[in-house]
Parts: sequence; C-alpha cells; structure tokens
Amino acid sequence: MEPILIITAVPQEMALLEHALVNAVRQTTTAFEYAEGTIGTLHVTLCAGGIGKINAAAAAATLIELQRPRLVINTGCAGAYPGSGLSVGDLAVASDEILGDDGVQTQGGWRDLRFMGLASFVRGKHTYHNELPLSKHAAEKAMQLADYCGVILMRGRFVTVSTCSGTRQRGETLARHFNAIAESMEGAAVAQICVRSGVDCLEIRGISNLVTDRDMSAWDIPRAVESAQRFVLKYLEDLDRTEPGTFVQVAPEL
Repeated sequence: MEPILIITAVPQEMALLEHALVNAVRQTTTAFEYAEGTIGTLHVTLCAGGIGKINAAAAAATLIELQRPRLVINTGCAGAYPGSGLSVGDLAVASDEILGDDGVQTQGGWRDLRFMGLASFVRGKHTYHNELPLSKHAAEKAMQLADYCGVILMRGRFVTVSTCSGTRQRGETLARHFNAIAESMEGAAVAQICVRSGVDCLEIRGISNLVTDRDMSAWDIPRAVESAQRFVLKYLEDLDRTEPGTFVQVAPEL
C-alpha cells in the first residue's frame, strides 16, 4: 500500500499524529529517524526532518525514494503576514510555495532566479524558478473538509525563507511582493522535491505568530501545531473513508 508521508520540522509538530498511529514502529535511514503505522486503513509515515530548507529537502527526498508515497503532507507552524486576515491559532493551506530569498540583491532591489537566468530545476517541459505548485486536488479537499467541519482554513501563497522576517516592514514587503499570506522555513523545499518526484503535496500550517516586529511573548506555537495536527488527522480520516486506495495526481502548472 502506498503510504501517506507527513513531514514536519520538529518532533513537537508530529507528536499528536504519532500518538494516533496504530501499531507504530520507529525506523531509521542513514540520516533520518521516522515512525510508521496506520490510521484507519492508511499506511502513514511521519518524519521530523529538521529546521530549514536543507533538512526538509533531504528528508523528503530520502523518504520519497524509500517509500514511494501517494501523497506528502507538510505540516507545522507558520508566521502570518500583516493584512492576510489570519490570527494566531488559525489554519492555512498553501496554494503555491515561493522560494522567497533565492535570487540576487541588486542596486534596484532583490530580484528572483528568473531574472538571473537560473532555474531551480527542470522537469519535462516545465522550468521552475521561485514558484512551486502544490496539489490543487488535495488543497481543495482540505478546504471542503474545513467548511464541513466549521474550521477556519485560509488558502493562499506561502513564502519559504532562510532568514525569518523579524520586522513588520519585512513581512509587509514579502507579502506585497509575492501576494502571500504566510511564511515558514521548509515548505518550498518539500514542495520542490515533490514536484521533482511527481508526488502530490499538501501543506497545512497553524499560525503561531503574526509577522510584526519580533515579540515571542505574543506567539503560541503549541496552539498552532496542535491545531494543524488535529486538522491533518481529520483529513486522513476523511481520505480513508472517501478515497480508499486512490488519489488523483494533479499535473503541475507553470
């Protein structure tokens, strides 16, 4: 059975999910430890790959190669941009992921990989620069489930950065430039490996903070990661009930 692969940055972001696994066992690769078991009839694998794009990409590539999943779910917490309408504890699902600081700083400002004439990668007829698509089918299913359950879930573009935005001005700049709602440090890396591998990717994150002048006393990471995991559990239960053994592969768009 093709598994569902769930990737987080840190163990806190998958603790509830691991607790829900039936017949859970811990496994190791050369570089990563992961847990696998079942939720309903679904074979589920969980991995906390580490903080940042390098760890996230390595974990995704390793486990996709090992397990050939039918769906990858990237979950955890995120910072919401000013003006997004999101609040701490809300949930967001990515429509697209953006490599937010891969490019060049010029006298005229930051410019992206397309400006540099560099591609992140090429797959078939598609050339990818900073923007990476995620599964529309999986995201729409999540939106429908949230509506049915009365859960607030906002869909929009996410930005992945190596240096988190610690000022309101920086957050507003990124939000405006990319028309984005939230940022994290891993999402685009997981999405890129999924596109390269031809695997659908769904990204669900709980909002731990607003991207303003940095004040961690206003953050609530435990609430954010709990909300995200509880919704992912609902998603898996619904997937098990409505689409046993099947998942629609959505062709990436330019």
